Amino acid sequence: MPTLSRLAAVLVAAAVLTAPVLAADKSKPAATVNGQPIPQNLYDAFAAEQKAQGAPDTPELQNAIKEELVRREILSQEAKKKGIDKRPDVAAKMDLARQAVLIQSFLSDYVKSHPVTDEQLKKEYDNIKAQLGNTEYKARHILVDKEEDAKAIIAKLNKGEPFSELAKQSKDPGSKDNGGELGWSSPKSYVKPFADALQSLKKGEYTKDPVKTEFGYHVIQLEETRPLNPPPFEQVKPQLQQRANQQQVEQLLKDLRAKAKVQ
Repeated sequence: MPTLSRLAAVLVAAAVLTAPVLAADKSKPAATVNGQPIPQNLYDAFAAEQKAQGAPDTPELQNAIKEELVRREILSQEAKKKGIDKRPDVAAKMDLARQAVLIQSFLSDYVKSHPVTDEQLKKEYDNIKAQLGNTEYKARHILVDKEEDAKAIIAKLNKGEPFSELAKQSKDPGSKDNGGELGWSSPKSYVKPFADALQSLKKGEYTKDPVKTEFGYHVIQLEETRPLNPPPFEQVKPQLQQRANQQQVEQLLKDLRAKAKVQ
């Protein structure tokens, strides 16, 4: 089951999987198929989606959209002749699709009517920078399930065996075949016991005792440190904006859920 935060992100960023339900359009139809008009506002909605994805507004695009809507109408008419739209499973899926479009439109309007200011985004940027600190670390590790296995690895390191060779015993698939390398990162990227142990090391040192985390037992080595230079505010502003919007939606969902009468 998705977390509320993930759900908020999905609802904000969800793509429209089916044509939206539109109000009756009394203007000239975009096309007519077997006497059934294709509303102009349906064409406009489809065109808007294509343009939002970067498609240029050309005669070729306009013809392609019209042809696609004609094909959809033809298939839709055939499906209705077969009574497929009356099937409970199909009707339920259509209802879910309509509901998704309605929710997406509501949340989009909500985010637009509750804009996040640059001042708020800059404050969040500064908070994140403060949390990350001023230094990033290049580390490697070996992860095993048992403490005695970690102690045995440390004993071999004490005898001069290469860390990169011993790392092949690690259960971390992302680093075991690369000498245990974790690359450059802020300590905040790691769980606290790991981060604390890493920050206590000097260049070239490894932990003399196993470090226990929720993942198992680690042997950690610090290779290098360097000043942390985060990207400038303007570069990450779009990501901060998206995150802020998701947080707004998450809070809205919490508030509405708390007020809802669910039996």
